[in-house]
Amino acid sequence: MTQTAPAPTADDVAAVRRFSRFYTRQLGLLDESLHASPYSLSEARVLYELAHGREITASDLIRELALDAGYLSRMLKKFEDQGLIRRAPADDDARRAVIALTAKGVAAFAPLDRGSHDAVVDMLGRIAAPDRPRFVAAMKIIARLLGEPAATPEPYILRGLEVGDIGWVTHRTALVYAHEYGWTGDLEALSADVLAQFVRKFDPQRERAWIAERHGEIVGSVFVAHISPEVAQLRLLYVEASARGLGIGRRLVDECVRFARSKDYKILRLWTQDALHSAIRIYEAAGFKLAAEERHTKFGPEANSQIWELGL
Repeated sequence: MTQTAPAPTADDVAAVRRFSRFYTRQLGLLDESLHASPYSLSEARVLYELAHGREITASDLIRELALDAGYLSRMLKKFEDQGLIRRAPADDDARRAVIALTAKGVAAFAPLDRGSHDAVVDMLGRIAAPDRPRFVAAMKIIARLLGEPAATPEPYILRGLEVGDIGWVTHRTALVYAHEYGWTGDLEALSADVLAQFVRKFDPQRERAWIAERHGEIVGSVFVAHISPEVAQLRLLYVEASARGLGIGRRLVDECVRFARSKDYKILRLWTQDALHSAIRIYEAAGFKLAAEERHTKFGPEANSQIWELGL
């Protein structure tokens, strides 16, 4: 059973507020005008939407930017008086007024766009080149966790094992299963032992690892370990909660099955817990059969371990 997420701690709240203060200062958002222009941050953002959107109405701006209707109305009136925008009835509905930048509005927005671009270039320039991908990936993670809609169907890639992956997978599986099932650090110790042994004894001809990555972030993994000339073991399948529903778990299992067959193994075996219902459905769909099970308390709460096997 999935546990209810605990309420944010006072330290969590303080950390987010501290970051907000720091970041707004970094981008110069506390200045009365943006990039030494005559426009405030809100005005510049509305100009940005008008410069990059099509068929935009006041209702669209209110919804997308969460602006007060009265405040936006006064802003648009100001832009209209300055000759920056024009309004015209929509082609499909004369009751809807479409807003667009005039040539003067485009000219007014251009230095704002350049100023914003140059400010970000300057900020990124202060970060060591090897750290920039991690910095950008962290921003994407924040946006996604706060509910930013995906512009396209969620992409992901599968890649091989890289330096740092073993520690990350051990860390994340321990946290995911502790949160969702209340399992203790004994699982983390087991995962660390399994993965350390996998790396030390890795046989590239008979073993393989797949890391699922999305937006530069690891969101899942699985390993195939050599047990004997006829038996391979699927180990440590996991998918982050934020990436479930994309077919990543099924794809990882399918890759394991294809690999094991290509290496002429006769049996692909795995050890799991019956509480992992989604994973078990994937195993069953792939043709695995339950071979044995046993009650235990290795991870704290009483659980039921299972061995599943697939004849290849």
